[in-house]
Amino acid sequence: MLKQRLMTPGPTPVPEETLLELAKPVTFHRSGQFRALLAEVLEDLKYVYCTKNLVLPLTCSGTGAMEASVCNTAPPGSKAICLIAGRWGERWRNISKAFGITPIEITVPYGKSVDPSQLENALKEHPEAEIVCSTLSETATGAKNDIAAYGKILKDKSQVLIVDAISGLGVVECRTDDWHIDLCVTGSQKALMLPAGLAFISVSDKGWKKIDANSSQQRSFYYDLKKYRDNLKNSDTPFTPANTLVKALKVSLKMLRAEGIENTWARHGRMGAACRAGAGAMNLKLMGENPADGLTVIHVPEGIDGVELLGKLEKRHGVRVAGGQDALKGKILRIAHMGYMDVFDVLTALSALEMSLLEMGYNQLEPGAGVAAAQKVLSSSIKKN
Repeated sequence: MLKQRLMTPGPTPVPEETLLELAKPVTFHRSGQFRALLAEVLEDLKYVYCTKNLVLPLTCSGTGAMEASVCNTAPPGSKAICLIAGRWGERWRNISKAFGITPIEITVPYGKSVDPSQLENALKEHPEAEIVCSTLSETATGAKNDIAAYGKILKDKSQVLIVDAISGLGVVECRTDDWHIDLCVTGSQKALMLPAGLAFISVSDKGWKKIDANSSQQRSFYYDLKKYRDNLKNSDTPFTPANTLVKALKVSLKMLRAEGIENTWARHGRMGAACRAGAGAMNLKLMGENPADGLTVIHVPEGIDGVELLGKLEKRHGVRVAGGQDALKGKILRIAHMGYMDVFDVLTALSALEMSLLEMGYNQLEPGAGVAAAQKVLSSSIKKN
């Protein structure tokens, strides 16, 4: 029997306690009990978000919340500055186009992050832009953007800052209020340790002013955020919620609160540092100059078939990681270490990667080097603590 280990950057493993909650009988969502539950869950989400602002629950994927953020804040014919460091930054551009909004594309090569000065220049050239869209953790490349710097630039300007924190919230530092993030989007299937199906948006006062000003040109029915705001006055939702997922999310959020959000960030930092050190000791090239701690992105060595390597990791060693998408297919591996994972998951993934590469004839690797390098990093962090 081969134990399967899910180490993709979404979906991620779900804690056993949370899974048990999902196994309980379905309950009615238009009840006082569910309204009380929803209010508790959204309050705990504020803790993870580091915000005092309203957090809106949507039954959809993270992309649905991205779409809702754009169509509620920018009217057709307006401009959106899109900071693009990978596939998910490109999604901001594509959503904007779908709603008749002209995207101003600030694009950097895969693996790099958008420098704050590039945002400043874009604002000088396009002061009439309504929104700025960015990504906290670019899951396609492993790059992390300096959201705090973007927020500082925008805090006294008319544009609202919209951030895709789907693979970053609960992983890396994200201080929504202190960083002046106006709309912050996340999804349930990453660090929130839940199956896919829920998405959330926190909205600042500045964000609501932009949404209210755009009311006459808002182009969505289901994603009309004003409906969610109005219903949440009574701890309710305008449409049928995924109430079983909300019940299960309560369990995962209590785990995050018990750990403490700063401790959670630190845990991911240790896993990220260890995985990067392990890959480096195997003479593997990393992608991401300013790497996010939720995943390690590795270039497939020359002469190795990336698709075959993925299959070997899963079928021979039970470790399911992700490959590249679009132009990066077969060229990179993405090893996730976010949510319900610990350092031993990282060591297992590195060990499986070592064995798979050796089996495929990669000769720039000393057996055990990657695992040893990761253990040194982890041992060092233990001594510091």
